Amino acid sequence: MHDLLARRAPFRTAEARAQGVNARMLRAWVDSGLVTQLARGIYEPADADAGDPDLIEIVIRSPRATICLTTALAQYDLVDDIPVAYDLALPRGAHRPLLAARVAWRWFDAETFCIERRTEQISGVVVPIYSPARSVVDAFRMRGYEGYETATTALRRWLVRRGNHPSELLRIARLLPRAERPLRTALEILT
Repeated sequence: MHDLLARRAPFRTAEARAQGVNARMLRAWVDSGLVTQLARGIYEPADADAGDPDLIEIVIRSPRATICLTTALAQYDLVDDIPVAYDLALPRGAHRPLLAARVAWRWFDAETFCIERRTEQISGVVVPIYSPARSVVDAFRMRGYEGYETATTALRRWLVRRGNHPSELLRIARLLPRAERPLRTALEILT
């Protein structure tokens, strides 16, 4: 069995070529059911359960892309919305890859891009995502895109969870543009 198949992880066409698998052999693997094509140029062994094909494509094609805003809030169960596309943040000036997955790109300042950025396993894939607190703050600072109701719903749910304190949100809001004043106003109303 070839190493690519034994590894049971997604791989790119270029990686297959580097290991001596030509296009015809790769097509034969797909036709015989040994591998599944997840997206253009991205494959996984058929017996692998690597996770959500859209997330795999995002991580492989754009490893810096970070799940943000409504997608992150929904992941943390801070809103009931079901996003129609993945909200992904990239630092301003970064390359935006062409993806088959539905994506809403957001451009964040390079200096603040990594604030509260972490990785988590979602649908079987390890992906970069902003923390719950950063996601709430981002919802307030980008309320023109997300809607004020989304931000306040997320804030209400975040505040009732054990161990969460408004001071954590305000600390993050001070580091990000256009965040502190609307967040502080909402906190005064809700608390």
